Amino acid sequence: MSQEVFSAGSSNYKELEENAEIKEDGVLISETVSGCVSKLGCFGIGLQHTYYSLSLPSQNLCDISFLCNYVHLQKLELPHNKITDLSCVSYMPNLVFLDASDNEISNFFQFQPPKNLQEVNFSHNQMTKMRDLAAFVSLRKLDLDYNSFSEIFGLEKCCRLTHLSVAHNKISLIRKLDGLPLTYLCLRGNQLERIERLDNLKCLQVLDLSMNRITRLSGLQNLHLLSFINLENNQINEIQECKYIHDLLLLRDLNLLCNPVQEQPDYREAVVFLLQHLTVLDQEKVTAEEKVESVNKYDPPLDVVAARDHMINVVYQLMQPQVLYESTLPGADSPYPMLVLTGPQGCGKRQLVHRLCQELSEYFGYGMCHTTRKPSFGEENGSVYHFVSEEDFQNMVHMGKFIQTMQHGRHRYGLTRDAIEDVAREGLVCCVHMELESVFSLKKSYFEPRCILLIPTKVENYIDHLRRCGLYTPAQIDVAAGRAELYAKTNRQHPRFFDNVIPCDDLEEAFQTLQQIVKENLLPEEEQGGENNSKASRGASIGHNPEAKPPSSLSGPGSPTFQSDSETALEPSGSYEKPYLTRIQPELPPQRTPAELASIRRQEQLVREAMVGKSPWVYSQLSKSSPQTAPSLLHIQDTYANFQDDSSRPGSSVKPILPPIPTGRKTPASPSPTGSPRLSPNPPLEGEKMQT
Repeated sequence: MSQEVFSAGSSNYKELEENAEIKEDGVLISETVSGCVSKLGCFGIGLQHTYYSLSLPSQNLCDISFLCNYVHLQKLELPHNKITDLSCVSYMPNLVFLDASDNEISNFFQFQPPKNLQEVNFSHNQMTKMRDLAAFVSLRKLDLDYNSFSEIFGLEKCCRLTHLSVAHNKISLIRKLDGLPLTYLCLRGNQLERIERLDNLKCLQVLDLSMNRITRLSGLQNLHLLSFINLENNQINEIQECKYIHDLLLLRDLNLLCNPVQEQPDYREAVVFLLQHLTVLDQEKVTAEEKVESVNKYDPPLDVVAARDHMINVVYQLMQPQVLYESTLPGADSPYPMLVLTGPQGCGKRQLVHRLCQELSEYFGYGMCHTTRKPSFGEENGSVYHFVSEEDFQNMVHMGKFIQTMQHGRHRYGLTRDAIEDVAREGLVCCVHMELESVFSLKKSYFEPRCILLIPTKVENYIDHLRRCGLYTPAQIDVAAGRAELYAKTNRQHPRFFDNVIPCDDLEEAFQTLQQIVKENLLPEEEQGGENNSKASRGASIGHNPEAKPPSSLSGPGSPTFQSDSETALEPSGSYEKPYLTRIQPELPPQRTPAELASIRRQEQLVREAMVGKSPWVYSQLSKSSPQTAPSLLHIQDTYANFQDDSSRPGSSVKPILPPIPTGRKTPASPSPTGSPRLSPNPPLEGEKMQT
């Protein structure tokens, strides 16, 4: 009995040894399969059961022909073996998933195509050449990493292929991928030198081109669904290459690690600025603060530029000896009045400023700006601009001469303190014309200018006008048209930034509207038939009624009406009330006695002496008793007389744009270092690069 048992045991032992030898030889047997199958399910009419999944990783297999009997398999995993032949797959018509990675397969898809095969992993094998896969119509995902392919072909009919990975091969050209519905494409670690023939991959979302020899990003500009691009370890040198992916609005993740472009200064800020929609750059999160800093550095908003220019001018002004300015009024509630006309290039603001200063010369004086550009045809130095060199302009900045400066194109423009003082010395309102950037800068100063926007309502007529001038190229006309939209956009987005909006399609009508707006504030007694017509009486009558309700638009009784093609652009920005308008010297009596005027003159003389260091104690006492907006800028005018308010006069429909002007008469003044501004009788048209 015991001997039989031993014999039986010996027999079983021998069988185990034989099976072990077979397994070592790499031939698959039934015992091995039976221990690795899973996912039992029904098939046929539901009365029979079978296993659908077989996983044989790292079994040292080289012969799997035994699997020809497993016709119902749907998932087959054979990674990390020594398999060279997959012909058994031809007997698996229901196979959906095949993983044969890390084997020794050299034949590409050498088996009959299962009709439902969707995912295939042939990575880490020995394949060198592809073949036509038109029969594999259900194929969705194909992984061919770490083989020896030199080109891609045979995938043209795979109309469901969405995932393709051919990393670490020998591919030097991208081709024959047209029309595929790929959403993921990996070409990592190949020999690509340029990006090409990807325009037709309209569904592509993830693209991996790392570890190649790519120098340019041209070829990606039409892939509008891309969300991730990996270009690590390539040869990209220029930040400007990002312009090709600037319009890919869904791009969120960009990797440019180990590229020469990273050695450029301010690399990250520049890329973040060019690609504002990024959330991850070089595997680091892009913060909101980075985006704001990049915009402020490379394309700052107008108010940011104005704040910087104002800061520079103030710093240089404080470094200069402080003097008493003619434009400093006695009270903090009555700033020196200024009128600014602004609008797009060629809108006629310069002509209107000159005409206003000529026809109302008893009220307005022209504030002449400095510029570094060359004079245009018909322009003379001192008639429209003071033309200076770039070096002289910069020296004037360092000397604190400018109230505001701006860069327009390749040239610089600036309004000096002397230009304002020349007008203020004559007891007049300073009237200037500026570009939009200059207006932002001037509003940062302690001046509180009243701004009127001149804007064309019909773009076609405006463009035709620029063409008829003969001073602009087609490219410059396009830029000017874009600038016109910038002015309209500023008016929409900054309520009350402009005090009035005037259409400038017809300059004569525009001037009539401007003249009416000005006269509503400057000439109330004359229009009402006042008896005093002298400049002194008119200057004394300039005022503001705090009880008067400002009109809400330019239209109304007594004001011109107009039709606009862009009502939103020309919508008036509403009443732009200033706090000082309701508090202009309420304590001043209606008339000054000779004794009071003499007292004021004595106080003024004490202040002037204090400014030159003769009586610091008296000056300090005056400063404590009467603080000003700018302590070093004190000037008490002896002609400050009886303010009368007429803004609520019947028929007035246009809101006042100017604060009261303390001008009873023109007082003689010593010549300015720069000379009084001269007005050209017929100012030339606005030139190509001039500030208008």
